[in-house]
This record gives sequence, structure tokens and C-alpha cells, in this order.
Amino acid sequence: MDLQGKVAVVTGSGRGLGLAYARALAAAGAAVVVNDVDQDAVDAAVASITSAGGRATGAVAAVGDSDAAQLLVDTAVREFGSLDVLVTNAGILRDRVLWKMTDDDFDAVVRVHLRGTFTCARAAAIRMREQGTGGRLVLISSPAGQRGNFGQTNYAAAKAGIVAMARTWAMELSRAGITVNAVVPVAATEMTRTIPAFAPVIEEAERTGNPLPDWLRKEEGLGTVEDVAALITFLASDASRDVTGQAVGIGGDRLALWTHPREKAVALADGGWSAGAIAARWHDGVGAEPETYGIPAPKAPEA
Repeated sequence: MDLQGKVAVVTGSGRGLGLAYARALAAAGAAVVVNDVDQDAVDAAVASITSAGGRATGAVAAVGDSDAAQLLVDTAVREFGSLDVLVTNAGILRDRVLWKMTDDDFDAVVRVHLRGTFTCARAAAIRMREQGTGGRLVLISSPAGQRGNFGQTNYAAAKAGIVAMARTWAMELSRAGITVNAVVPVAATEMTRTIPAFAPVIEEAERTGNPLPDWLRKEEGLGTVEDVAALITFLASDASRDVTGQAVGIGGDRLALWTHPREKAVALADGGWSAGAIAARWHDGVGAEPETYGIPAPKAPEA
């Protein structure tokens, strides 16, 4: 995939998935702005890209407010002349069950994930529209945003909102030639290492250097951060010019397209519904096959 001449900003790219995205974009020929809140992480990431022959610069900022978003856009334009690709990866976690989650826990996560995606995408869209050459917005969501997840009210809500924004912006920006897609990644990261079913398998693979087993890569769709980065490169490229408004999952050997919410079952009642009529017909009517909720617990194959 050739990204020569493209300029990309990747938020939260000092480590983990974001760093893998930045490296993959640079390896394909794009000039990359690496962003993180940690100066040392930014410097190390930039060095790793430039030492491999890529072009990169750093911008230290906590995404969320408009000033930080503008800094990232301005850095791309100042250092490389334009902005063609934005990947909104920055995020934090403040996991608590509902009755223990504080206002600060909720606001901090929503500010970085949801508001940060909004402010960065808005600044990027303004620049891309001014340039008149189109562009790519790649918004990072999560399975938690598609299905919900225990202890992640704030995170799941923000990630669900990101998919909704992708679908909305795909309509708003289509005439400008700017595509907008959400990515739903699953990879071996610090967060997935805390899942009991995953932890020992990931640790064993890291110890031996062997790949993760097939059941994990295929059934659970869990692999390395580099597995996810391939999708980012595709969505940043001209090969994806007709792909927009989609939520695309990737992890391990698994690539998937998520559906958008739709009516699953419908019942009609002349003159409308009373509460009693709904109760009488719920279990053998529209509620006969209720939807699941939550991310299914991973299951390792029996030895």
C-alpha cells in the first residue's frame, strides 16, 4: 500500500496500538505526526520511525480541547505541508461499576475519547476541506462500544458515540471527498493482558516468541498490534476511497464488518399500544428473541 506524499496525525501514538498505527503508516510512505502526553514516549516513537527510514515529528498534547487539536493540525502542516489522514486513537481508562463511578471518572474518559475525537476530527476536517483534495478520518472505537462491557460505562458510551459520529460525518463530508470510518480493534495490549483467559496465553507467546494460538487469533480475533495496523493503512489509502461510514473490526486473523442498529422484530396494534397489551404480547412477540449484551467471555479450547 503506497502512502507516499500523504501526511498523517495519529493521536495517542507514543506506545501500544497507536505506535503500531504510526509505524505502519510511515512504513507505507506517509509522514506522521506522533502524539502523546509523554514527551519521552513521543521522542522514542519518532526515533523508532526515523531510524527505520520513515518521516515523523512529535507533538505533545492531551487531546480533548480545541487548542490541542489545532496544535496537531498545525504541526502536520508546518512540518510536512498538509494533512491527509487523521487517526484518533488517544484514550484512557477509569473503570468502575456504575454505583462507584464518580463524575470525574466519567468526564475524564468521555473528554479524551469522545470529545477528543470530535475536536481533532473537526480541526482536521476544516483543514482537509480548505485543501480541497479529500482526506481520511479513521476513528478508533472498541467492542465495548458495540456490545457494552462490565465496569466500563464511560468507555463503552464514548466508543459507541465514536461510531455514531463516524456515520454522521461520513454523510457530512462526502462531498469534500473525505471518508470517515470507525475501527473496532482487538489486540494483545496492557488492557487485554488483564483478562484471565488471555493473560497466560499472551505471556507464553511473548516468552517463547511463538505466535498466538489459532483459537485466539480466529475465534476471539485477538492478535498483535501489528495485525490491527494493516486496516489503518488500508483505510488511509486511496484503495479505500469508496469505503465510508463503516465500523470495521479487526484482530488476529479476523476481519469483520459490524452492522448498524436496526429493527429486529416489529408488531403492530391498531390505535397504538397500551402497557397491558405490550405485557401480554411481549414474550411471544417482539421480545421472543431478546438481544445479547456484553462482550462474551473468551473460552479456551479444552485440552
